[in-house]
Order: sequence, then structure tokens, then C-alpha cells
Amino acid sequence: MTTTELVLVFPTLLALVWTVVQFGLWFYDGSVAHAAAAEGVRAARTEGGTAAAGQQRAEAFLASAGGRGLDHVVVSASRTGDRARVEVTGDATTIVPIPGLRLRVRGVAESPLEQLAPLARRSTP
Repeated sequence: MTTTELVLVFPTLLALVWTVVQFGLWFYDGSVAHAAAAEGVRAARTEGGTAAAGQQRAEAFLASAGGRGLDHVVVSASRTGDRARVEVTGDATTIVPIPGLRLRVRGVAESPLEQLAPLARRSTP
């Protein structure tokens, strides 16, 4: 391989590797955001749960599960009518800080509220 070929091939190969690694980080951060939203909605949907409890649980999950890679994280939770919803948004980790490059990730989980109903009595013959 000549020097000219190396000068042309090496930067292309390096950019390809960088792109693959960056995609992996973006995918991982998106998975963490989705998991945090799911964990938050589990707390918010319980019979005694609140939207604040769901938000706190999602934030605690992010702190413990590697959400430190996310920047500008916003966790919002709501509990209305018969549904609970938690949304986690942020910016994914970037390998090389490029001005203007923001790789947004978003995780949303929504679920019906748990409602305990009394057991029906069986009549025995």
C-alpha cells in the first residue's frame, strides 16, 4: 500500500469507526431513557402513587443505571384520569464535541392506573 492510498483510506476508516461507536452510544442512551421512563411509570401507576413519585423513581434510575451519559436531561411525569405517563428526554453522549450536534434521545412510558377491586364472593352449594 502506498502512502497516498494510506492517506486516503485511513481517515475514511477512522470516520467509519467513529460513526459506528457514536451510533452505539446514542442507542445505549436511548435505551437508558426508555428504561428510566418505564421504571418511573411503574411507580406512578400504583394505587397510592403520584406523578412526583414516578418522576423521582425515573431520576433515581438514571443516576444508578448509567444515565450520567445523558446531558440536559428532563424528566416529566403526569397522572391524569386513568393513565400515568413518564417522559425522559436528553442529549446522548458524543465522542467528539461538534458545535451544533445534538443527538436527542427520548423515552416515553404510559400505562393505565392500578385499581384494586374487591374479590367477588363465590357461592358454595
